[in-house]
Amino acid sequence: MSCSCDKVCVISRDNDRVVITGMGAVTPAGCSIERLWDLLCSGKSAAAPITAFDVSRHRVQFGCAVPGLDDACVLDRKEARRLDPFAQYALTAAINAYDDAGAPGPDPTRAAILSGNIVGGRVTSDNEARNYWEQGPGKVHPLMPLMTMPNTAPALIAIRLGWRGPAIAISTACASGTDAIGQAVQLLRAHRMDIVLAGGCEAAITPVALAGFTNLNAVSSRNDDPGRASRPFDVDRDGFVLGEGAGFVVLEREADADARGATPYAAITGYGATADAFHLSMPPEDGAGAVECMSAALRDAGLRPSDIGHVNAHGTSTPYNDRAEAAALQTVFGPSGPPVTSTKGAIGHLIGAAGAVELIATVLALRNGVVPPTANHEETDPDMKIDVVHGRPRPVPPGPALSNSFGFGGHNACLVVEPA
Repeated sequence: MSCSCDKVCVISRDNDRVVITGMGAVTPAGCSIERLWDLLCSGKSAAAPITAFDVSRHRVQFGCAVPGLDDACVLDRKEARRLDPFAQYALTAAINAYDDAGAPGPDPTRAAILSGNIVGGRVTSDNEARNYWEQGPGKVHPLMPLMTMPNTAPALIAIRLGWRGPAIAISTACASGTDAIGQAVQLLRAHRMDIVLAGGCEAAITPVALAGFTNLNAVSSRNDDPGRASRPFDVDRDGFVLGEGAGFVVLEREADADARGATPYAAITGYGATADAFHLSMPPEDGAGAVECMSAALRDAGLRPSDIGHVNAHGTSTPYNDRAEAAALQTVFGPSGPPVTSTKGAIGHLIGAAGAVELIATVLALRNGVVPPTANHEETDPDMKIDVVHGRPRPVPPGPALSNSFGFGGHNACLVVEPA
C-alpha cells in the first residue's frame, strides 16, 4: 500500500482499538494507584535503608521496598506464606486491576494473563540456598521449585480468576512489563483474546541480588542520603536505586468495553520492540535501538513525533543509560522535544515491573493533565538536550504520550498512550 499524501498512514484499526479499563499497582509508595500518583507528584523519594536483611557487609545499604500488603485485602496469611513476594505483589496488583475494571466475566477460554518478570522468586531462592548450606538438603522448603518459577505469577492469577487462555511469563529484562502489555495489545488486535490482564512484577531486594548489582556498579552508593540517591538525567547521577513491586492493567477492545459499560482510562495505540544487538549491559552511545523502538511505536500509532505531549522515560539514573536515552530522544524529537519525566527518582528501579508501573504513571498523567516531576533532578547533564520536568508537576494539554523501557541485553520496548 502506498500513499502520496504527507500524513502518517496506517491501516485502519478503528474496530480494534485497545483500551485500559482497570489498573492496579503495588509500589514503594503503597498498594494503590492513588498512593503512587501522590508520591510521584510530591517530588519525593521512597528510598530508605534496607531492614529486611543484614546489610552491614554491603557497600550499598538502601533501596525502595514495598511497605507491606496488609491493607491490600487480596491475600490471606496462609496463602501469603506459600508465595514469594514477587508473586504476592503480582496477584495483589492484578486482582486490584481486575476489580477496578468492574470484575468482568469474559469467556474464560478467551481471557489471558501476560506477566513480565526477570528473576522469579529471588527472595525464596536466597533463603533456601542459605538453608541448604547452613542446615542441609532436608531443610530446603518443599515448595521452593513452585515458589521461584517466574510463571508462578501468571499461573496464580489464572487460578484465582479461572481464566483458561494463555498465562505467560515474559522476560526481556527491564522491558519485561512493557513487552507483556505490548504483546497483550497484539493478542487483542488479532482477536485471539477478548480480554487480557498484563503487567510486570519483581521482588529483587535480596542479599545476593543487591550484591550483584552493586558489584556491577549499576546502583547508587549514596548510603548517607538514600532519599536523594536516584537522580535521573541529573549531572550528579551515579546509578539507580533497587526497587520492587508490580503493576497490572486490564486491556480490552474498545467496542467490548463499551458493550459492557466500562469506562476506559486510556487507549494504547502504539507498540514498538527492538534489540540493540550491541552489548549485554551497555547501550550504544547514540541509542540507535531506542530510536528504532520509539519510531516503531509512533508508526504503529500513526503519529508524528510532534504529536507526543510528554515522555515517561526509562531514566534509570545510570551514567550510560541516561546519556544514550537522551541521545535517542534528541534524534527522534529534535531540539525542541516534549517534556520528559522519570518515575525512578521517586520509586527506584522496579526491574521487570518498571515498565508496567511507568505505563500506569503515564496514564495517570494524561487523566490529570500534569506531568509529575523527576524526583531529585536538579541540573540536567549539559550533554543532554532534553526538557526534564523537575521541581513541581507541569501542566500539559491533552494528547498522546510515550512510555519507554530499555533493559539489559539491549531489549527496547515503547508504548504510545492516548486519552480515552
